[in-house]
Amino acid sequence: MVTIVVATTSDPASINPAYALLAMPGWLPVPAPSLLQQGIKSFANKNVRFLQHDKGIVEEDDLDRRWEEATGEAVDEVIFFSKHTAVSNRPALTVHPIGVPHLREGDVPPQGGRPGWAAPPDPRIGPWLRLLKKLAQSHNLVPEFEITLEGTHHGPITTKPTLFLEIGSTDEYWKRQDAAKVIALLVWEGLGLGGGAAVGNWGRENERNKVLFGIGGGHYAPRHMDIVMKEGVWVGHLLSGYSLPMEDPSQSKENGNTDGIGGTWRQSIKVAFEATKSAFPGGEVLAHLDHKSFKGWQKNAITAYLGELSIKIGKPNDFI
Repeated sequence: MVTIVVATTSDPASINPAYALLAMPGWLPVPAPSLLQQGIKSFANKNVRFLQHDKGIVEEDDLDRRWEEATGEAVDEVIFFSKHTAVSNRPALTVHPIGVPHLREGDVPPQGGRPGWAAPPDPRIGPWLRLLKKLAQSHNLVPEFEITLEGTHHGPITTKPTLFLEIGSTDEYWKRQDAAKVIALLVWEGLGLGGGAAVGNWGRENERNKVLFGIGGGHYAPRHMDIVMKEGVWVGHLLSGYSLPMEDPSQSKENGNTDGIGGTWRQSIKVAFEATKSAFPGGEVLAHLDHKSFKGWQKNAITAYLGELSIKIGKPNDFI
């Protein structure tokens, strides 16, 4: 089983961490002819494969399947380097799962993916967020850079556990070499390439552990972040409010009746839950609600639907 790390030359916040990672010992070119013909270069280091292309980072779909077909190597997970944009322009280093589970069939995803799809969230997301903060602190990037999760969003399409590592939020910060170095070190240490133990491997010793499935709140998931920053917490998909479209017919607000509440919120919850469950075999996936982000009728409807799916709701102490 191999881990795929992906970067694009079209984005400085993607290719600079890649160059920093490739400058570390042990990398060798391993051309996959069928992919090379498509403009994708590849390198190997132990059980890690680095893929470099020149398109937008969300434009190359199915790189996990394409690598398996090109080489015969089974892919375990996919990690992408990318820039992050934000209205605030605040410098940030972010980690997040991917998918657009709330989009309807026929919708055109604005940043890749497929409507109603979510990739399995890489189990490393929680442990790597905490490691990222330590590395950023040791390289004096904190408090200048915010270290944060993001909600589930965008593509490209993958079927293996996936995470994005991003540098934000303007051109000045996308080009920061110190930020690129920290992202490269996160992958180097997190995958055990330097000889230490890898960080965030989900295995048999983790069975019966609880996994946070975040529902509600803003894009940076502050209520969920408070829990995930604690040691030992595992996290799956994070559905921000915009990923839970709920229509508001007055007749549907009573008694938690979900039948009359339109929107794709049910689809989004079900798809993201199933993807999270698939990424954590043997784990217990518990929903964690940002209660303050919902109106009463919304919370009642979501709680009732979680019950229909037999998804338990966890309190903060349940995950620690």
